[in-house]
Amino acid sequence: MKHAFVTGAAGFIGSTLTDRLLADGIAVTGWDNFSTGQERFLEAALQQPRFRLVRGDNLDLPALTTAMKEADFVFHLAANADIKDGWAHPRKDLEQNTLATFNVLEAMRANGVRRIAFSSTGSTYGEATLIPTPEDAPFPVQTSLYAASKVAGETLLSAYAEGGQLDEAYIFRFVSILGERYTHGHVFDFYRQLVEHPDRLRILGDGQQRKSYLYVQDCVDAMLHVARRATAKGAKHRTQVYNLGTPEYVEVNQSIGHICAALGLKPRLEYTGGDRGWIGDNPFIFLDTKKINATGWKPKLTIEQGIIRTLRWLEANRWVYERRK
Repeated sequence: MKHAFVTGAAGFIGSTLTDRLLADGIAVTGWDNFSTGQERFLEAALQQPRFRLVRGDNLDLPALTTAMKEADFVFHLAANADIKDGWAHPRKDLEQNTLATFNVLEAMRANGVRRIAFSSTGSTYGEATLIPTPEDAPFPVQTSLYAASKVAGETLLSAYAEGGQLDEAYIFRFVSILGERYTHGHVFDFYRQLVEHPDRLRILGDGQQRKSYLYVQDCVDAMLHVARRATAKGAKHRTQVYNLGTPEYVEVNQSIGHICAALGLKPRLEYTGGDRGWIGDNPFIFLDTKKINATGWKPKLTIEQGIIRTLRWLEANRWVYERRK
């Protein structure tokens, strides 16, 4: 890998990955439409001569194709990740996740780029009955538009790879990612509430939902680790799927305990009730990560450590709340 093309480069994970690639001496073209990305996340990258930022949308195939010309590897991270309000704008998942992925693949084909890493989600397993859930678990009925659109993206990658259009396609099914530059999710929402009213905290569901989380630097480590090992090269199938997560999970109530202890608060907890917070909220997500562990990768931080680092970053960067309004 000499020149990486990163979609969603101004986002939480994309900007972190961009910084790591540049630090490793790899040239990067960052592509983002700034619908949720923050140019401030790219301040360090913009000082690097090996970095080029292009403002553009994945739905603009001609512009995407032109921007990708110098790349030899694509990290496709751009997506709409709004599971909770998916039914308020159902077309957004189709366009920004599925159709956008098709355009990325077509731009790659036009430019002869044959290696890609794709950010998928543990939500593709729906409400799995096999826990922890391995990569070869049968896919159940999908429970969110987001997950359905990611499944569609995964199948496009595999079809392009098996059709001889890609040499290596890496699909990473993430648990929820935490860390610096985090701009949506439960820590983000809980901290905002506790700043506004430290005496009470509203929780969607019953607080007993069980989730696994992964620190963003560990996530980036995993993607780069697999890309460098080129595990799809010479394999029977050019598409390789990896779960990314930690070997543990926490209840939402435990996460609240970590956050409140770190802030020195004891708010009244107000639950909305039920075993999930919204349509598509899986009450138990815990992925089996033996496959990627076998390649030599393991996360460095625990879930609690990731939560605290996220919280401390939010405390020092309250400007993200103004930007997300």
